[in-house]
Amino acid sequence: MKRLLTAALLLFVTTSFAQQAPSIRLLGDCINHWYLEHEHGSCERYKANDYRSIAENLLAYQNKDGGWPKNIDWLGIMDADSVIQSLTPRYRESTFDNRNIYPQVEYLSEVYLLTGEKRYMKAAKRGVAYILKNQYPNGSWIGWHDEAICYNDDIMTGILNTWQDVMNNRPCYGWIDKKTRAKISASFDKGLQLILDTQYVQHGVKTVWAQQYDQQTLQPVKARTYELPALSGQESADVLLFLMSLENPSEEVIEAVKCGVAWYEKTKILGKKIVNIPMPEGNPEDPKIKADRRLVDDPKAKPLWARFYELEDNTIFLCNRDGVKVYSLDKVWPERRVGYSWYGTWGGDVLRAYPKWLKRIGKNK
Repeated sequence: MKRLLTAALLLFVTTSFAQQAPSIRLLGDCINHWYLEHEHGSCERYKANDYRSIAENLLAYQNKDGGWPKNIDWLGIMDADSVIQSLTPRYRESTFDNRNIYPQVEYLSEVYLLTGEKRYMKAAKRGVAYILKNQYPNGSWIGWHDEAICYNDDIMTGILNTWQDVMNNRPCYGWIDKKTRAKISASFDKGLQLILDTQYVQHGVKTVWAQQYDQQTLQPVKARTYELPALSGQESADVLLFLMSLENPSEEVIEAVKCGVAWYEKTKILGKKIVNIPMPEGNPEDPKIKADRRLVDDPKAKPLWARFYELEDNTIFLCNRDGVKVYSLDKVWPERRVGYSWYGTWGGDVLRAYPKWLKRIGKNK
C-alpha cells in the first residue's frame, strides 16, 4: 500500500511539473534552423519540461545588448561559449529573424513566475529593453536581410502579440513596472498603426500585406532574391489573425479585417494540393536534392493560397534565386521548390476565424 501511495505521489509530482513547464513552441523556429545546419542527435538535449536548464541556456547565450543570436538549439546541452565562437560575427549578432528575442522574453518571464529567481526576470527585462530600443520611429521592427519593415517570420505580429499580453496583464509579465508598461503601450499603438498604414490598396480597394516595405515610402520591396515585391498569402494571414485578436477593434481595424478576408475569398485556389515526393536516389534535375514537390489536382483538397501575388492584379508568381519570375511550380529550381513554402492553407485559418470574430465584435457582414 505504501509503495502504491509513493508511486501515486511521484506520478502527481511528475505530472504537475510537466504541466508547469512553459511551452517551448515559440522557441521552435530557431531550434529547427539549428538542425538545418547540424545533424539531429549531434548533441544531448534537455527535455522540454526541464525549464530551469533551458532558461540557463537562454541566459548563457544572451548578448550584451539584451538580444540573442538566432538559430540556436535552446535545448542543446552544449558549451555556449564554444558555440558562439563557432559562429561567424554576423551570426553572433542579435536579430528578430526566425522568430527570435520575444520568445526568449516570454519563456524567461514564465520561468521567473515559477521560480522567483530574479536572474531570469533581469534577463527578460533586458530583452524587453532591446525590443523597445530597436523599434523604428514609424513603429516597425526589421529582420536580418535589410532595413525594410518586416512581416516575415512573425516579426511585427510576434512582438505586438507579446506587447498585447503585457497590456492584458498576463501573469508572467507582472514584473514589468508602470513606466515600462507605458512605453510598451505606446510601442504597440505605433506598430498597430503601421500595420493599418501598410495594407496594400489595389485600384482603390484595400487588400492584404506584402512581406516587407520601404521604411520611407511604405511601399512593398523585395527581401531575398526570390522574394520580390508582392502580396503575401502567408504573412498576411498572420497579420489578419493578429488584428482579429484585438479586444476592442477600432472601425479602421474592422475595415482592414473585412477587406483582407474578402481578398482571401477572392484568391483561394480550389481543387489543388501540394504533394511531397521522396527521392532517395536524388532528384533528376539536381541529384543533391532528395525530394520533389508538385501541385496536383484533387477535387477534395482544402483551399490553397500562393505565397506571392502580383501587386496590380493578384496573378500568382514564383521565383528562382536569380530573381527571375516563373509561373508554375515545376519551373522553380529543385532546391527552392522543396525548400520554400510556395503554397499553403494559410487563408483557411483566417476564414475559419472570421465568423467567430464577427460574432464577438457584434458586427454583421
